[in-house]
Amino acid sequence: MDFFRLEPTARSSWRLAVLMGANTRTYKFALGAALLDAAAEGRSEILLRDLAVPYAMGLVRHLGQAPQVSSNAKTGESDFLSVAGREATESLELGHPTEELLAATLQSMPRMVMKKFHNLRSEGVEVPHRFYEVTGSSRERVVRLSEHLRDIARSEQSASLRGELSARWSIVETSFAAGIGRSLVLEGVAVDMATLRITDRQRRRSVAGVTDAVIGFQHGLCLICGVPITPGVDDIAVDHVFPYSFMSRLLGPGDRGTTPDLDAVWNLAPTHAPCNRQKSDRPPTPAEMTRLARRNEAIMQSPHPLRRTLELTLRHNGHTGTRPGEWFTFIQRVHGLP
Repeated sequence: MDFFRLEPTARSSWRLAVLMGANTRTYKFALGAALLDAAAEGRSEILLRDLAVPYAMGLVRHLGQAPQVSSNAKTGESDFLSVAGREATESLELGHPTEELLAATLQSMPRMVMKKFHNLRSEGVEVPHRFYEVTGSSRERVVRLSEHLRDIARSEQSASLRGELSARWSIVETSFAAGIGRSLVLEGVAVDMATLRITDRQRRRSVAGVTDAVIGFQHGLCLICGVPITPGVDDIAVDHVFPYSFMSRLLGPGDRGTTPDLDAVWNLAPTHAPCNRQKSDRPPTPAEMTRLARRNEAIMQSPHPLRRTLELTLRHNGHTGTRPGEWFTFIQRVHGLP
């Protein structure tokens, strides 16, 4: 995959797993958050029962906010999410899983999410790096955390990785929500420029921040200078790669209804605030256009609804929205307008 070839690191493998895998449930995000917390402590191994606690509690907290499973999935009484739903209130009051929830978690984790975490959407294809191995007997399983996981959990981009995971979790939850999921598949998402939040078009409900939602597809780098952005340290801005001065070029007589929206995800990119101020309203450089095209191509490899949003932009501008390289062609055309 081009995304990994551009930066062949464990961090890219993590982003492939979190941002680009198919999701019918949100187990992967709960496990990812628990793994990052354990690895950030420098641990090389953790008992499965200890990892199960933050995993289960992350899920029950989210269960009270949004659905954690696709509406197409069938869940019976013994399904893990059904158990979690029944035990959620008591677990939250206790501050830890009930005995029944913990038992269900220990049973489901090794045979479901922990088997599938490294998988990509293609059958039998895994990310290039592994982040853990499960060892031990059924009586007491141990999760061995890889050096790759410990390195990324304590790297300068650890805060970005956590923000990306949280945003992805929120986006997937929204796609599961009744009455909203279908809208996202059909229409994609919008951006509230006043708050720099991604919203669903139907109800304008806030889903995730623009920066957290897309920065992972930029490898955590500023689109202008190409240097890593460190949340909590760097002042961050969201740049209009093609500034509003381009609008008059894009608009011909009677074209307003088909003009690419410069406030849409395709044209917005996290940057260092000083880089953004220095850029001002100049047009993007060739390097910036290449980074934007590669970022958008990476998003097109992820599941709905961000992929759908960019696909619709391309289709509204004469492209198929499905062929590799279309973002490079489209961005070059926009830049070349007289």
